[in-house]
Amino acid sequence: MRALKGERGEGWQDPAPSRLAYRLNRLWLTPLVRRFTRVGLPALALALSVGLYLKDDGRRGDLVSGIADIKRELQERPEFMVTLMRIDGASEPVAEGIRSMLPVALPASSFRIDLETFRAAIAQIDAVAAVDLRIRPGGVLQVDVTERQPAILWRTASGRLEMLDARGHRVATLTAREARPDLAVIAGEGAEDRVPEALTLLAAARPLAPRLRGLVLMGERRWDLVLDRDQRILLPETGAIAALNRVIELDRAEDLLARDVAVVDLRNDYRPTIRLSAAAMATLRGEVLDETKVSGQ
Repeated sequence: MRALKGERGEGWQDPAPSRLAYRLNRLWLTPLVRRFTRVGLPALALALSVGLYLKDDGRRGDLVSGIADIKRELQERPEFMVTLMRIDGASEPVAEGIRSMLPVALPASSFRIDLETFRAAIAQIDAVAAVDLRIRPGGVLQVDVTERQPAILWRTASGRLEMLDARGHRVATLTAREARPDLAVIAGEGAEDRVPEALTLLAAARPLAPRLRGLVLMGERRWDLVLDRDQRILLPETGAIAALNRVIELDRAEDLLARDVAVVDLRNDYRPTIRLSAAAMATLRGEVLDETKVSGQ
């Protein structure tokens, strides 16, 4: 023991770590501590430095202004500029309306044109059925429009004529009936909601087309077919097509509608009736009166 103690001498150091060094070494081996030391501390120092720098109002304003300038310079580069809008598939009035709805004046950066918002605005136009927008190479804003096709005229309660498509969607207001003589007219409360049904009836009444004036919805239940010379065919609530075909066949065989007939009432399948015009009734009354006088003599 003496010899061992003598060998250590005064300059001898124990190779075992101290308790503090041991604990620090164990702490460093912890993944969370190592990650915080390598990442967290630098990030914290950077955030603190940025915070101290931006604390000054002047520096903060200069930074915001610089970022805005860089953003503007990037957006206004020639390859991002829209210089022309091209509209295909739209009539001139619709095209003019679309041009007036463009939110910015051209030329303008494509970043300033919200295509989805612009598309939604164009789709609100009554005459537009579908629209597609895209920016083509060369700075061209391409607008492809599919317009609704007028299929019928609807006379409103106020007497205004509205053009409707085959689904009953409004297309535009018609200022003069003579502008669209090819379209039949429907009227009556709720008629605009039954356009497909009206078009089916008009198709069945094609043999009467030269004399056809339109359809009137009566009581929101059934239709009256209106011809020239103030003639009307009163169709039933159900089976209107079959009833109309019977009238057409009778007219072909007997020239029914060429006579002084005011109304052909088909509302009752078991008892169709015919109402003569006022002139025909007066003539008939006169003939009956003459026959009565003759027989009385």
